[in-house]
Amino acid sequence: MIDRRRFMMSTVLGASGLALPTLLSAQEVVTDPLVPEAPVERDMSPKLVRLDNPMPAGQIHVVPDVYSLYWTLPNGEALRYYVGVGRDALYIAGEFTVGAKKEWPSWTPTKDMIEREPDHYAQYKDGMPGGPDNPLGARALYLFQPQIGDTFLRIHGTNKPDTIRTDVSNGCARLVNEQVIDLYDRVPVGSAVFLYEKGLLPKAA
Repeated sequence: MIDRRRFMMSTVLGASGLALPTLLSAQEVVTDPLVPEAPVERDMSPKLVRLDNPMPAGQIHVVPDVYSLYWTLPNGEALRYYVGVGRDALYIAGEFTVGAKKEWPSWTPTKDMIEREPDHYAQYKDGMPGGPDNPLGARALYLFQPQIGDTFLRIHGTNKPDTIRTDVSNGCARLVNEQVIDLYDRVPVGSAVFLYEKGLLPKAA
């Protein structure tokens, strides 16, 4: 069992941010010509951080209180990306695996989403093809659990950078398109994903 509090304290309180030159600007991580330019402030760009308590490499850890996603690397390091997360009542903590990956994924709102906000989602009940206007953005990682399969939770892109570092989604974690492309290229199917509970750390401003 992962010591979740130890991980969060080591990353959030003990990590020393090291600028990663190739990831400092959104333009440097774009690899898809369909992605429109969406400027990202320098302090929102991915960073290489060192963990006081090293974790196994090749895992995703999402810490919602500080809107951070960590992709763990060898030698006690991790790449930290800023994310938007699910609204409080819709956020689901737990342990998952990446069961599938898709470029420019199609999207269909769930039955629960349509019931909660029919005026917004009912028009898409038959689905929306992938593309720049699709709410899943340029890439999506599909989160699975044993005995359940697809949980309908995603780590995906967005063309709305103003939603990063907010509690905005129906449960998924979102990155700007430029950064989800970078993460997508690093993460293989089968990777472990840990979504931590809310309220374990002071809320980031």
